[in-house]
Amino acid sequence: MTAPGPLSVVLAGGGTAGHVSPLLATAEALLRLDPATRVTVLGTAEGLEARLVPAAGLDLRVLPRVPLPRRPTVDLLRVPGRLAGAVAAARRVLTEVSADVVVGFGGYVATPAYLAARQARVPVVVHEQNALPGLANRVGARLTPWVATTFEGTPLRGAQRVGLPLRAAVAGLDRDALRGEARAALGLRPDLVTLLVTGGSLGAQRLNDVLPAVRADLAAAGVQVLHVSGRGKTVTVPDLGAGPGAGTVVPYVVEPYLDRMDLAYAACDAVVCRAGAGTVCELSALGLPAAYVPLPVGNGEQRRNAEPLVAAGGGLLVADADLTPAWVRTTLLPLLADPDRLAAMAGAARAHGVLDAADRLAGMVVRAATGGTP
Repeated sequence: MTAPGPLSVVLAGGGTAGHVSPLLATAEALLRLDPATRVTVLGTAEGLEARLVPAAGLDLRVLPRVPLPRRPTVDLLRVPGRLAGAVAAARRVLTEVSADVVVGFGGYVATPAYLAARQARVPVVVHEQNALPGLANRVGARLTPWVATTFEGTPLRGAQRVGLPLRAAVAGLDRDALRGEARAALGLRPDLVTLLVTGGSLGAQRLNDVLPAVRADLAAAGVQVLHVSGRGKTVTVPDLGAGPGAGTVVPYVVEPYLDRMDLAYAACDAVVCRAGAGTVCELSALGLPAAYVPLPVGNGEQRRNAEPLVAAGGGLLVADADLTPAWVRTTLLPLLADPDRLAAMAGAARAHGVLDAADRLAGMVVRAATGGTP
């Protein structure tokens, strides 16, 4: 599909990588369709978008955050005024850039963007990352027939499953071709089974506590670790010394955050991770077997994100409280030592994944902007 002419597209979302990554992937896909497309991003000053959107060469316009209190407090009384101010700010941006369409990915700025688009009579496209939708996208889905989801069965009216938009660096990743370079760049050995541990952009203290505690067991099994801890999170890795002979050290590399997650994915053979939508979809699309440890708070959306993939044989599911050193020794280490089982799990994951979601969503955005039908 090619766009009929240059469009002005406003993408709204931010906060964590779960919102920012699919937003950036969609921007890439829109610019592949037509490099003349004007892409403007609505985000916050505090989220990852404040750094990643300008780094991608895109125009970021900052809106005030409008968090909704989870309980009735005095802050609830301030929400209408804050929301009205954010809607007015979003409306000014839509007017300035002559927006043809607004695409929302959830988060603090999505609701003001949806309401501003409704006022300005600009078409809205909603993309929901998780199996259970957030409040912003539940609002947005009531304002438009253009609703896209990552997973089947997401309870939004008129939803079409397109998958999760993945950036080209991930969707087009040749893990085998990049593995040697990736391991060298990350301080890993080229010859060892490699486990990636990641709690997402914010990290996960449970993973940060349990995996280092079994470093000796992992090293004894010849498993090296790349551990992405999350900024501000603490990881204490026991020092095992140099071992009995030169060259026998098994690395345990800790990085607070990686902009180049494609290198991490290329370097590893398996993953222990949370079950955010972005993580589940990236790993399945790349055929990476994983043990998913859903966040134990919230409305259970992370477990729902991972369940279909696990049921298809593409991963393991372990409750946060059950992720213990004993579980690593009795369940994870035998998996890492079984290449045939890892290969079968990788194949099942790859069969479940979607690589072209960004192009699917970009096509929907163009149709919405040009008067098409859902």
